[in-house]
Amino acid sequence: MKTVSGKDLCKVLEQHGWKLLRIQGSHHIYGYTESIVRISVPVHANRVLKRGLLLHLMKCAGLSESEL
Repeated sequence: MKTVSGKDLCKVLEQHGWKLLRIQGSHHIYGYTESIVRISVPVHANRVLKRGLLLHLMKCAGLSESEL
């Protein structure tokens, strides 16, 4: 599986129509305005997201590995 930082995942989410709703500390909260689904992406400098967290965020966003 490809390694991805929080910053890179934010760019991918924005390309797929997710909107940045707010920033709370180092976590960027994304969602659709007409939906209650929210995704919290930790952006800690350029640190790579751990595999389990990345898979969970991709599942919530409806992304596949090839879209990263």
